[in-house]
Amino acid sequence: MSEKPSQTLSPPTDPPTVLHTTAGDVALHEYRATFGAHAYRILHTGAVLTFLDEQILLSERETRLPYGLALWPGAIALAHEIVARPDAPRGLRVLELGAGTGLPGIVAAKLGAHVVQTDKQQAALSLGRLNAERNGARIVEHRLGDWAAWDEANRYDWIIGSDILYAAAMHPHLTRIFESNLAPGGRVLLSDPFRRASFALLESLEAAGWNVSVGRWRVGVEGEESPVGVYELSQRALTL
Repeated sequence: MSEKPSQTLSPPTDPPTVLHTTAGDVALHEYRATFGAHAYRILHTGAVLTFLDEQILLSERETRLPYGLALWPGAIALAHEIVARPDAPRGLRVLELGAGTGLPGIVAAKLGAHVVQTDKQQAALSLGRLNAERNGARIVEHRLGDWAAWDEANRYDWIIGSDILYAAAMHPHLTRIFESNLAPGGRVLLSDPFRRASFALLESLEAAGWNVSVGRWRVGVEGEESPVGVYELSQRALTL
């Protein structure tokens, strides 16, 4: 397992922007980060860059917004992984699950991929669309998608997702999506901060015949970087 250099975000540079939702207006903040040759401006409701940030977010039961509106370390790590990969996604069809702020898919689109971003929350899709527009990612589609009622039939060269493995109840649905929507020879790229609940799905996929490998990134504010794994999954070739 290789470990990649630490990746940190710059401080906020612009005044907060407002996202208009059916539940009311939500204040947004902007962070700027560079991935490869491009600089990106990512709007979010709050950056979850340390363990303390996560604990505070999870404890806000009364005012909690959809988790996908926050900027998580997994999205940052996956964005860097996409840029760093030797098999650049130019010309590939990419499906992003639980897209949230949309950062990894936007980076893939800027590298020439045709990206379909999905999320169960309309507010998250609206934010992802706004971020795509602000960053000039033109070949991005946005669709509502519930993993438990999934009806997407298209196949994709890459399926990507950041920090989407935390709920064990969703693992059978994610497995079905990977099996149904990944094109032959395709790759699944999943970032995860080594949550214990995530290992069960990865182990079951490996037992079912998938190749599973992992790279390691460190993401966060300077001095408080946290490890994030980026798992690559592919189906083993059948032998005759």
